[in-house]
Amino acid sequence: MGRTRDVSKILTANTSLLTLASASSTFLPQASASVIYQGPPNRNLIINGAMQVAQRATSLSSITTSLYKTADRWALSFAGAQNFGTWTQSIENDGPTGSGLSKSLKMLCTTAQASPGSSAALIFYQVIEGQNLQGVKKGTPQAQPLTVSFWVKSNVTGTYVCSLLDENNSIGFPPYGTSIARTYTVNAINTWEKKTLTFSAGTSGVIANTSAAGLRLYHWLGAGSNYQSGTLNSTWASNAPGTEAVGQINVASAVNNYWQVTGIQLEIGSTATPFEYKPYAQDLLECMRYLQVWKDDNKALYSGHYWSATESLGTLHFKIPMRSAPTLTASSGTAIKSFDGVGQVQRVSSSINTDASNINGIDIAAITAASTAGRATFNRTNGAGSYLWLSAEL
Repeated sequence: MGRTRDVSKILTANTSLLTLASASSTFLPQASASVIYQGPPNRNLIINGAMQVAQRATSLSSITTSLYKTADRWALSFAGAQNFGTWTQSIENDGPTGSGLSKSLKMLCTTAQASPGSSAALIFYQVIEGQNLQGVKKGTPQAQPLTVSFWVKSNVTGTYVCSLLDENNSIGFPPYGTSIARTYTVNAINTWEKKTLTFSAGTSGVIANTSAAGLRLYHWLGAGSNYQSGTLNSTWASNAPGTEAVGQINVASAVNNYWQVTGIQLEIGSTATPFEYKPYAQDLLECMRYLQVWKDDNKALYSGHYWSATESLGTLHFKIPMRSAPTLTASSGTAIKSFDGVGQVQRVSSSINTDASNINGIDIAAITAASTAGRATFNRTNGAGSYLWLSAEL
């Protein structure tokens, strides 16, 4: 019984301390009292918003086509398949002073397009999986607003459009889906500016709980008249003609115009919280769900055997499971070199074939000069600049 009474006293004393701590912040040590609330973890629906991960490349020039270029998870759309200038995209060691953000993505115009076609547009975007958006509760009475915040810098002042596109719920005009948009203003040239935009809740159109595309976050860099002839969608509505990018300035209007961005965060709610800084390793793992890269000289790929005298077969196991069974892109048909298990004779591939694949691995056959069926092999990338990309991008 004595022990019971002692424990009771300890619990009572601790409860008193907790009550005091809750009642007055002066009870806390000075260092704790100055802590700023950062918000719950994993609140940023965007992957690689700090532009830390760039598995493909850190700079690419002469860009005139869509899809992924440098920073992981970020793509371009040259909409309408029309000319919208030529660009260099690069990862810069440049961020807003005091923000904690040290890298940013830069779009630099190297060939201007001052008069884009009516259906032309240039959009910088990220696609988000539907199953990562279920907390938004779109399409229900409990639907939540979304807030995007980011830092932007440009030498082109004026009005820009940022929008969300729901690919799950097409109710009208192509390209597809419903959208909502907000504008922001770049006020001063060559100056980092913080922008915060809130999108109202969408009570219609449920986003499917799957690994397919759910929402796209669009940053518009230019848009032809087909996107600007009406009234901007300030609430969720069909992509009717002229509603998507009303007022958007043309960054491609002159050579050396640029648009630069970092710290992109999309979160549930109508208030922006401080940017969610993630360790590089976490950013990289999140990106590897969509892209895994083996590149440069003598990087280990997989072991296997000669299925036939000229076919070195093996399974490349992924670093982490991918979003879906990926597609393989090689730098060339000679991107693999197979080492014969007898005497380590090197045989460079003349072509590369793929067989069965799933989210965990892919079977690869490197067609080489003659060896002997049944011999063991180990396989590597062949020379500087060689690479294999496994993509499960949305």
